[in-house]
Amino acid sequence: MTVKTRNTRKARIHVTGMTCTTCAANVEKALAEKKGVAQAKVNFASGNASLEYDPAQVDLASIKDTISEVGYGTAVKKSIFPVGGMTCASCVARVEETLRSVPGVVSVNVNLASEKATVEYLDDVEVADLRRAVEDAGYTLGAEAETLEDVSEASQRETRAVKTRFIVAIVLAVTIMVLMWVPAFAGRPYLLWALATPVQFWAGLRFYRGAWGALKHRTADMNTLIAVGTSAAYFYSVVAAIAPGIFTSGGLEAHFYFDTSAMIIALILLGRFLEARARGRTSDAIKKLIGLRPKTALVIRDGKESEILVEEVLVGDVVVVRPGERIPVDGVIREGYSSVDESMITGESIPVEKQEGDDVIGATINRTGSFRFEATRIGKDTTLARIVRLVEEAQGSKAPVQRLADVIANYFVPVVISIAIITFIIWYLVGPVPSLTFAFLNFIAVLIIACPCALGLATPTAIMVGTGKGAEYGVLIKSAGALERFYKVDTMLLDKTGTLTVGEPAVSYIAPVSPFKEKDILRLAAAVESRSEHPLGEAIVRKAREEKLKIASASHFQAIPGHGAEAVVARKKILVGNLKLMRDRKISVKTLEPDIESLQNSGKTVMFLAVDGKLAGLIALADTLKAGAGDLIGELRNKGIEVVLVTGDNRRTAEAIAREVGIDNVLAEVLPENKASEVKKLQDNGRVVAMVGDGINDAPALAQADVGIAIGTGTDVAMEAGDITLISGDLSGITTAISLSRRTMSTIKQNLFWAFAYNTALIPVAAGVLYLAFGNGGVPAGLQGVLGDYGFLNPILAAAAMAVSSITVVSNSLRLRSFKPVKFT
Repeated sequence: MTVKTRNTRKARIHVTGMTCTTCAANVEKALAEKKGVAQAKVNFASGNASLEYDPAQVDLASIKDTISEVGYGTAVKKSIFPVGGMTCASCVARVEETLRSVPGVVSVNVNLASEKATVEYLDDVEVADLRRAVEDAGYTLGAEAETLEDVSEASQRETRAVKTRFIVAIVLAVTIMVLMWVPAFAGRPYLLWALATPVQFWAGLRFYRGAWGALKHRTADMNTLIAVGTSAAYFYSVVAAIAPGIFTSGGLEAHFYFDTSAMIIALILLGRFLEARARGRTSDAIKKLIGLRPKTALVIRDGKESEILVEEVLVGDVVVVRPGERIPVDGVIREGYSSVDESMITGESIPVEKQEGDDVIGATINRTGSFRFEATRIGKDTTLARIVRLVEEAQGSKAPVQRLADVIANYFVPVVISIAIITFIIWYLVGPVPSLTFAFLNFIAVLIIACPCALGLATPTAIMVGTGKGAEYGVLIKSAGALERFYKVDTMLLDKTGTLTVGEPAVSYIAPVSPFKEKDILRLAAAVESRSEHPLGEAIVRKAREEKLKIASASHFQAIPGHGAEAVVARKKILVGNLKLMRDRKISVKTLEPDIESLQNSGKTVMFLAVDGKLAGLIALADTLKAGAGDLIGELRNKGIEVVLVTGDNRRTAEAIAREVGIDNVLAEVLPENKASEVKKLQDNGRVVAMVGDGINDAPALAQADVGIAIGTGTDVAMEAGDITLISGDLSGITTAISLSRRTMSTIKQNLFWAFAYNTALIPVAAGVLYLAFGNGGVPAGLQGVLGDYGFLNPILAAAAMAVSSITVVSNSLRLRSFKPVKFT
């Protein structure tokens, strides 16, 4: 046990899943043994774990993981807040560090691209404490966002404010530049000073606020670089205007750089505005989903139809939907029938037929008929709201590849400031005349051209577009980590029932014995099975109805457990059952032996029909493959992924299905609880494994796999079951997820390469390294507009280059919006 120190903190965590005092004892023991925990007490009655811990040795996220490892859960709040004032990866790191320092905060993920903070915290944490901490760090924390619309509105306000400040700054900066070229004003610095001041301290106020917040925490960020660089140019010019003698007494000329400071701020604000506008487009897909939600609903109350706001619909309300209208909330049809377009949720373009008892999803479109349904999920519980919430959380998460950028960002700004100071000293001591001017301009250029923004935006912008695009096509990617892991998958385990197959038996073949016909066999078998509740019997009845056969009534029905059933139909004694039943009743099946062997070898279940003690025919049933199953396996092979079929069925049936779709590796007769161990065996052999299952029976295997993919349909899908969820049962969603993950990771790598290459190449240029190549007057004519006569970069052009860097990264991420999935026919 850890000894208490002065830094020890207290926390109370509500533990879920405990059913007895032994559970409480297990949790308490696990927590007490955790390094950094000084004391732990778990109360079964209240469900609370009270503990004291040393935050220097262990954090609440680790404590939460410890509770999960012993099989229990924790009840923590999760909120999404808009964050204002962030400009680079250093800002993200500082906001995260600040929020984590608030007692009771479990985990924090801050996303620069969306300007959101996703915070997990204990019940006793006040949002006011979070806001106060962030404001002390020099940023703003908005009210908790109920929806993406709230975050978008906050982001749009910020974008409008930046635009206004840019317009004022650029007008004044251009005016200053023009006046400096007019001889009549060249010697009147006070007018230039007056024009530059509002640009410096009003338009550039955001940079000073950010720099001050960083300074209070003894750190530095992008704002520091801009504030120091522009302030140097501004105050140098102020001194030159007020006391030019300071320069002339030393034999120097008093230069004015009001145009430099003003234009740098204007160009950086332009970059911020264009970047913010582009970033807003990264979440277009999810905004489109939110926009589908209808504003009103037509409900029946007190026997009358009333149009109310969709927020006022209650569970149990009967809602009326007419042709062409959007369904307001989730529910179950109670009256009527229709076809519903669910493409906006599932990605499936073909309308789905709906009748009484069927589920309907809010925001989908009723195409033809009119119906009434009972509301079952409203507000935050609807399928649409859950999808939006999951995608928002995924967009706020961080991919492991981002850690490198985060580490570099922590050291980036201090290193750049050091390089700028060294640059000034070197060029002041050994630079060409006037050395102070060149040293000063190079100092500013280094500060301004450095761009941690591009580093901070490289990963999150691509993640936002990628996860949003996935949701658009019915693929919910629940974290950036899952997206990155899926990129590395080389082995995929596919569950058979409900994944590759429809999950229910269907009649696939009928073999009659003369004088009976196929329809005779089906009609008589259906008459008997209409009294049965066995799944195979239901499949036979369903087939007879599809064939529009008249099903006669059966009397004297008797089920024969494990074998079949018998009854009297049209005064004939009908026996329906398996081969053992036929043998028990001494009924010969020799006539159909060739068919029997062939059907059994192909994994089908064979049912026999006897009439008055003589064989009349057989019916073969099988769980049919989903459309596109064979195409899926082909696509996975083309992508270099090894496919393994895993099922609880017998080996003969499993291998028959595998042969049909082209799978070579089969794991048969594997119980659900043993599927996880099969995944583990593959991982122990160095494989990166994805497991595809129904999200319910396969939950342990989905959790064990590097990437768990839960497959389902509509509202029934277990969205929380896997790392990736396919809302529709369409198998093409698997290849969509793979292709999207690969393209997203490729985009992230391109972004990171650009961000690193930009800073690696241009910081030395800004420091004046090209002077060594060109010397005095050796700059080619085509580059003199950029580098002057000596190879030194103009700070104004440095500001433009910095703005272009961030915009390039965001624009590259936006190319993901053109992604189109492969659909199996």
